[in-house]
Amino acid sequence: MDLGLAGKTVIVTGGGSNIGRSICHNFAKEKVKLVIAELDDTQGGKVEEEIKNLGAEALFVKTDVSDHLQVEDMVKKGIDQFGQVDILINNVGWNVDQLFLEETREKWKKIVAINFWGPLNCTRAVLDHMVERKKGVIVNIGSDAGRMGEFREAVYGACKGGTIAFTKAIAREVGKFGIRVNVVCPGLTIPESEDHIGKDSLWAGDMMKIFTPEAQARAAKAYPLRKLGKPDEIAQTVLFMASNCAGHITGQTLSVSGGYTMM
Repeated sequence: MDLGLAGKTVIVTGGGSNIGRSICHNFAKEKVKLVIAELDDTQGGKVEEEIKNLGAEALFVKTDVSDHLQVEDMVKKGIDQFGQVDILINNVGWNVDQLFLEETREKWKKIVAINFWGPLNCTRAVLDHMVERKKGVIVNIGSDAGRMGEFREAVYGACKGGTIAFTKAIAREVGKFGIRVNVVCPGLTIPESEDHIGKDSLWAGDMMKIFTPEAQARAAKAYPLRKLGKPDEIAQTVLFMASNCAGHITGQTLSVSGGYTMM
């Protein structure tokens, strides 16, 4: 199946780690031109080289998505390098599970800055360009926590729920310009290797140690398919939603979570 992605310019935020890295790799196989917006210098540069080795063009731009000036600069560099932006993947996210009553306000601010302000900043930065060209695709990475509410993920879930509502509103607003906006919601998706995450990833530190093979087997029992998702399974769905094959889909939320939620 031809996804019609070859030659398109794609921005992937948080493209250095886990799902974001896999999204970059899968787009690279389609021979796109890739802008890797990543905060971690080492991991961003590493993925840039991996993408080039796959035969695709790539540009790493160090970016804090919570800073709209950095985001605007990243988009400008992408346009300067590749001529246009066709697709934006708002992938970057961050959280550490904790009870709301135990979380600090500083942690709330970080969660909101990355998970809600990030997609707002990036979407705003590309929309004028897409409206002018009368075409474009935005895929936001949500979470089932934003669809159902999840224990120990109150603020994170609120941000993802807000992103889902934001997506629907923007899809209504810009559909007349030929721009599609959708959400893909992963379930628990554990990195396949510590080499696939950067120091700023939510999986850095103790998270990888917590999810031992035994812990993963226990977690999988919560899913009807009795397995956890893999980064490539999320990435391949993102590519479909970004492709011509999904050309009549907008304002939708698709869970790729082994049936964890069935909204």
